[in-house]
Amino acid sequence: MKVAVVGATGLVGTKMLQVLEERNFPVTELIPVASPKSVGKEVTFKGKPYKVVLAEDAIKQKPDLALFSAGGSTSLEQAPLFAEAGITVIDNSSAWRMDPTKKLVVPEVNADVLTAEDKIIANPNCSTIQMVVALKPLHDKYKIKRVVVSTYQSVTGTGVKAVDQLFNERNGVEGPKAYPYQIDLNVLPHIDVFTENGYTKEEMKMIKETQKIMGDNSIRVTATTVRIPVMGGHSESVNVEFEQDFDLDELRTLLSEAPGVVVVDDVANLKYPMPLDAHEKDEVFVGRLRRDETQPNTLNAWIVSDNLRKGAATNAVQIAEYLVAQKLVGEAVEA
Repeated sequence: MKVAVVGATGLVGTKMLQVLEERNFPVTELIPVASPKSVGKEVTFKGKPYKVVLAEDAIKQKPDLALFSAGGSTSLEQAPLFAEAGITVIDNSSAWRMDPTKKLVVPEVNADVLTAEDKIIANPNCSTIQMVVALKPLHDKYKIKRVVVSTYQSVTGTGVKAVDQLFNERNGVEGPKAYPYQIDLNVLPHIDVFTENGYTKEEMKMIKETQKIMGDNSIRVTATTVRIPVMGGHSESVNVEFEQDFDLDELRTLLSEAPGVVVVDDVANLKYPMPLDAHEKDEVFVGRLRRDETQPNTLNAWIVSDNLRKGAATNAVQIAEYLVAQKLVGEAVEA
């Protein structure tokens, strides 16, 4: 299968190449795509060097799939050009997520909405992905009424510049800044830009995307998203109110049997999920499971996942794997 990776030289694009290789995705030919300033550079995939090309050159090569991680404006401009050429695009930016004509997909939750006609498929926001993977089996069983989530998000979610800022500050080095304030030894209750209602775009994404992925607009979500000086993954404190009551042991079993979820919940032995342990893993880790004792039918949970992998690259590759398995891309469709 001929695969283009658009934004191949960025943090997520590099991770996409790594995940494609690790998961042995059937790539017969790789086409790395980036901005004009990166054209001619080489990326390595399965030990072979590939030269970075422009989007228009990639389209001429007629790949079956294009994995996009090049920012919203690039996606809005270039994804339709790939789609018009019959190439299936899986886009990691926020450009298409809330477009009613586009599917927003987390494979463990709603892969079954995909068809061969879907030529631009949206990959959700990193913090939404890990939350819905954990919430889906619980919603199916107990029906979620309301979610209150506070996030503790890794600097890798912002990009290389943010990682550099953190380590420059830690080492007393002056350098370019990704954030308006110091991030080392600090937390910023501010991810993306503020909107008119006082929430940030990141917070609004979590609210709207959760409803769209779960296919249920009755789920009420309120969010506070926070950037913290860590690498490795995003963490979330999640308070979930259900319509029906639950047995905590049964709930724990449901989660442990759910696809893509690992329960780490043994407080007697100080076992709970941490970003350090989630780093370079594809699963969503859930722990600190306990009843909210202030109101009925309500759970407190702690959810952690590697934001560059399950929160971005791995989820996109899993969508691609589903399309291949269901024969929704490539020769099977053309036939």
